[in-house]
Amino acid sequence: MKVAVFGATGLVGSVMLKVLDEMNFPVSELIPIASERSVGKEVTFKGKPYKVVNAQTGLGMKPVLAIFSAGGDASKEWAPKFAEIGCYVVDNSSAWRMDPTKKLVVPEINAGELTAEDKIIANPNCSTIQMVLALAPLHRKYQIKRVVVSTYQSVSGTGAKALKQMSAERSGEEADMVYPYPIDMNCLPHIDVFTESGYTKEELKMINETRKILGDDTINVSPTTVRVPVKGGHSEAVNVEFANDYDLDEIRDILSKTEGIVVQDDPANKVYPMPLYAEGKNDVFVGRLRRDLSHPNTLNMWIVADNLRKGAATNAVQIAIYLLKQGFIKA
Repeated sequence: MKVAVFGATGLVGSVMLKVLDEMNFPVSELIPIASERSVGKEVTFKGKPYKVVNAQTGLGMKPVLAIFSAGGDASKEWAPKFAEIGCYVVDNSSAWRMDPTKKLVVPEINAGELTAEDKIIANPNCSTIQMVLALAPLHRKYQIKRVVVSTYQSVSGTGAKALKQMSAERSGEEADMVYPYPIDMNCLPHIDVFTESGYTKEELKMINETRKILGDDTINVSPTTVRVPVKGGHSEAVNVEFANDYDLDEIRDILSKTEGIVVQDDPANKVYPMPLYAEGKNDVFVGRLRRDLSHPNTLNMWIVADNLRKGAATNAVQIAIYLLKQGFIKA
């Protein structure tokens, strides 16, 4: 099975290679694709070196699966070209997420919507994935009316250059500025660009993608997204209002039985999710489960996940595994 990883030399691309290896995805030949400046470099996969090629060369090698993580412009240009040759594309950018002809997939929630004709499949935004994984089973049981979410998103979500900025600031060195302000010892309530509404694109993604994945446009979502000086792992404080009342023990039971979720909710013993311990793991961690004392039928929870894994690479590979299990792609 020829598998292309578009953006193989980037931060998410390198994690993509790790996850493909860890999950024993049956890659017979890896096609690492990157920009022209990276062509000729080598990446290692399962102990074997592979030379990086450009998009046109990768297309000519006719992969059956291509996982894109090279930004929206590259996806818009190249994903249709790969799809035209019969290749399945799992795209990690925002290019196709809100396209009504494309599926936006978190496998544990809605992989069953995929058909053999879905050649371009959108991978949701990192902050959306971890939140909806916890929301989906609760929505089925209690019907969500409104979600208020504040995020604490790590610097790795911006990329390698942002990590270098924080590292330089932490060391007291001069930093190449990726952000408009210092990030170390600071919080930036500014992820992606601001829109006329006053919300950032990141915040609008959380609104629109949540509705699309859960298949319910009546869910109201009020997000504030914040970049914090954490290396890896996104955290979210989520307040959920249901149409129906709930039992807190039942909430814990539902979440603990949900694939991909680990409940860490024992405050008496200081057990709760933290990004430091979520980093490098594929699960979504949920804790601080408690009633909102100010509003009926409303739950507070704290959700943490590795944004480069479940928020990006792991979710994409899980989509690929589903395609394989369904026989849409064959080893």
